[in-house]
Amino acid sequence: MREKEPRAPGESRQPGDEDSDPRPRFRLGQVVGTPGALQALRDAGQLPAELLARHVTGDWGDLPDEDKAENELSVEKGFRVFSAYKLHAGVKVWVITEWDRSVTTILLPDEY
Repeated sequence: MREKEPRAPGESRQPGDEDSDPRPRFRLGQVVGTPGALQALRDAGQLPAELLARHVTGDWGDLPDEDKAENELSVEKGFRVFSAYKLHAGVKVWVITEWDRSVTTILLPDEY
């Protein structure tokens, strides 16, 4: 049996990765969504749980490698965690978990 190559620093987990771990990597706290983000999810026929599952397991979505690396550090050190996802309808949605893990917010970029 061949050993798996370790993930490069800052490389996020992707759905379907052989070595992806479905366990949460941090607490989400209270989950809230802005009206605009919730409407965008409805329009795309997607559920907030889909984005939350990706976020909490380390699939940071549509972020540059530098931001993915920052998220890896943030999970380890207890800083704010940020993900960005493009919905099926093409709308971008952000998911942000605060540093103290008290709240995770789903929002549109223009609602920040």
